[in-house]
Amino acid sequence: MKLNIQAVNFDIAERLQHYIEKKTRRYDKLLPATAEIVIRMTVVKPETNLNKETQIRVIGMGAEMFVEKTFDTFEQGIDEGLEAIDRQIEKQKDK
Repeated sequence: MKLNIQAVNFDIAERLQHYIEKKTRRYDKLLPATAEIVIRMTVVKPETNLNKETQIRVIGMGAEMFVEKTFDTFEQGIDEGLEAIDRQIEKQKDK
């Protein structure tokens, strides 16, 4: 599985990158080796609440899965987004 992390309008902190890598490590077992996870994080409006947009796209398993979440922190967006991806993976496996 390939992991692609993109940060738009900010420089990603090493701590955040390690957090994402830790949270996505379990997908090595769930997804085929040819699958790719693309995580795109954007700061929408720097001076407002709920300004951290996280998009997660999983390419593989015969379908493309996509989730977009907006929260106060990227960690929240990653957690909620990966939970939604888990549900989509389960639905895809059931087909």
